[in-house]
Order: sequence, then C-alpha cells, then structure tokens
Amino acid sequence: QVQLVESGGGLVQAGGSLRLSCAASGSIFSINAMGWYRQAPGKQRELVATIISDGSRKYADSVKGRFTISRDNAKNTVDLQMTSLKPEDTAVYYCYADLQLVRGLVPLDYWGQGTQVTVSS
Repeated sequence: QVQLVESGGGLVQAGGSLRLSCAASGSIFSINAMGWYRQAPGKQRELVATIISDGSRKYADSVKGRFTISRDNAKNTVDLQMTSLKPEDTAVYYCYADLQLVRGLVPLDYWGQGTQVTVSS
C-alpha cells in the first residue's frame, strides 16, 4: 500500500514563506514524477509544480519565480519552497506521485490527503 504524507502547511502573512514536504512510502518500484496541485474554494484543482525523475521541472505561470520544487529520489520525497506568498495562493495543497508498484506496470497517480495553506493580506 502506498501512502503520501504531506506536512508544512499553515497560516502566513502576504510576502512570507512556507515549505511543504511530502514523503511517499510503501512498496514502490519507481516514481516517474512528483509534484503539487492546489485547490482553492470554488475552483478546480490546478497544477502548481512538478518534477520528473530526471530533474526537469514545470511550474504554473502564477508561481514561477516564487516557488521552487525539489526532490530526493533516494528518499521518495518532494518539497515545495514557497516565497513571496500572496492571498491568492490560499488553497489546499495536494502532493501527488506518478509511480509504478511493479516493474512493467502502467504508472498510476497517488495523492496525499492535502495540507491547508492560508495567506493573509
């Protein structure tokens, strides 16, 4: 059974910083991509940042230059360093991992339970 456990959310003032962490555990053969989505009240879930196993990264335009995603392949962890936070960054942030349980199987997406980030103005 695979679990993704997030930590690091909270309340911060505009302009402040937070760091989110996510650890994947269980019987995992390989992880292709890890990253973060977020969902604000009344809005669809949107991609924030993703990092592939080769280190390539992709960011939403709204967070470029402010957020940095990093990954430790040996530990199956992914972090999101968020700086210059804005009230519009307020959302529940979900960690995901696109992974294979067994060599040769189609990769599947697994999700964390979500962590709240609230940015006050």
